[in-house]
Amino acid sequence: MAKKIWITAAVTGAVHTPSLSPYLPITPEEIIEDAVKAYEAGAAVVHVHARDPKTGKPISDVKVMEKIVSGIKKRCNVIICVTTGGAIGMSLADRLAPIPALKPELASLNAGSINFVLSPMASTVQKNGAKHDWEIPYLEGTYDMIFPNTFYTFENYCTTMNEYQTRPELEVYDVAMINNIAYFLNKGVLKKPPYIQFVLGILGGLPATVEHLSYMVKYAKEQIGDFFWSCAAAGRYQFPLTATALAMGGNVRVGLEDNLYLGPGVLAKSSGEQVTRIKEIAERMGFESASPDEVRDEMGLKGKDNTGF
Repeated sequence: MAKKIWITAAVTGAVHTPSLSPYLPITPEEIIEDAVKAYEAGAAVVHVHARDPKTGKPISDVKVMEKIVSGIKKRCNVIICVTTGGAIGMSLADRLAPIPALKPELASLNAGSINFVLSPMASTVQKNGAKHDWEIPYLEGTYDMIFPNTFYTFENYCTTMNEYQTRPELEVYDVAMINNIAYFLNKGVLKKPPYIQFVLGILGGLPATVEHLSYMVKYAKEQIGDFFWSCAAAGRYQFPLTATALAMGGNVRVGLEDNLYLGPGVLAKSSGEQVTRIKEIAERMGFESASPDEVRDEMGLKGKDNTGF
C-alpha cells in the first residue's frame, strides 16, 4: 500500500462572494456545518476564514472566528487550520490576531507578496445580480491592489506561531516564494521540515499546469530538502491538478474557497462533495486517506487539546 495521503478542505475563504453560489457558507453555523461535512467525507484538515454573518463579506473578527473553530471542534476531530491571509484590505495585525487569541494547531502563512486579482469574477456577479453592494467593488478593487506579505511580516507571523506551537502552512503561489522559505529556514525562524501548500491558478500567480507544479516541487527539493506538501488549484483546474499532486506523492486541498463547482456547470453543494470526489480519485489510484490523528502524528502537531478554544 502506498503512503497515506491527507485531504484538506478550504471551506469558505475570502475569494468568492455570495452571489456566485447559494452554497457558499457565510454564517458561523454554515461554515461549521460545511467543515463537519468535509470531515465526515474524509478531510483530515479544514482551512477556515470568517465572514460577516449578514453580508457574507470576509472579516477579521476574532470572536466570530472563535465561534467557528470552537463549533467545529465540538462536533468532530478534524485539524483546524486558521487563516492569517485574511482578506483584501485587512491590516497585518488583524490578520495575525487569531494566532495568540486561539492558538490553533495549524495556520496559513503566505510566503510572499503577490498580485491577487479577482476582478474577472465581477462580471459574473453583475450577470447573476449582486446580493450585496460590497461584492463588485471588492472584486474590481483587486485590479489595483497587492496582497502584501513582506519579509518582516513573514518573520513576525512565524515567530508568533512558534511561540504558540502553531505549525505554519506555507502558502506558495510562485517559485520565488520557495527562496523566501529557504531564507527563513537557514535563519532558524522556520522549523524543519516545513509544510508547503502550493496554490496555483490565481491571476497574478503561477497558472495551474502540470509543468508548473512539477517544477515547483523539484525546485523546493533542491532549495529546502525534506518538506511536507499539498496542492490546491483554483476553479476548473482543481481536480486535474490535485490528481496530479497525488501521482507525484503529495497531498491535496479542495473546498469551496478554491472552486465552487463539482464539474462543468454543476455547483458543489458543499466542500464535502469535493472531498468525496478527490477521495474517490485517490482510492482509484491506490491511496488511502489519513485520519486527522495520523496527520497530527506525521507533522508533529500539538493536538487539539492544546489550542486556545
